[in-house]
Amino acid sequence: MRVTIAAIDPRHDGDIEPALTQFAQEPSGGLVIVPNPFNSRNDGAIAAVAARLRLPAIYPFGLNAQRGGLISYGFDTIEQQRGAAVYVDRILKGEKPGDLPVQAPTKYQLIINLKTAKALGLEVPMHLQQIADEVIE
Repeated sequence: MRVTIAAIDPRHDGDIEPALTQFAQEPSGGLVIVPNPFNSRNDGAIAAVAARLRLPAIYPFGLNAQRGGLISYGFDTIEQQRGAAVYVDRILKGEKPGDLPVQAPTKYQLIINLKTAKALGLEVPMHLQQIADEVIE
């Protein structure tokens, strides 16, 4: 597929802009924002710099696409929160946390922001729009 992967790992808030600016010097680049505390805390700054540099980015949470990110693909956070509430209820009713099975997400969401795609000069293929859980126009 001739894809080169380059890790960008800013450690401080002030590292975001220089790191993304340097990354944007490479042609045809795009960002995959991984879920971690730093990225979650700085998601607005990352999205703003990425938009200014015209870098397409895929984010881990639906809220990122709803706030202007190009695409989000990740687990359904509402489903995860409901599952956590069920576990809290079971624990409060006397079950031991160590006896509860570990559960992984079962529902994932693809959200595409066509406004952002247009601003970036990108065309999202219709088949991708059709399989998306949500398309923001």
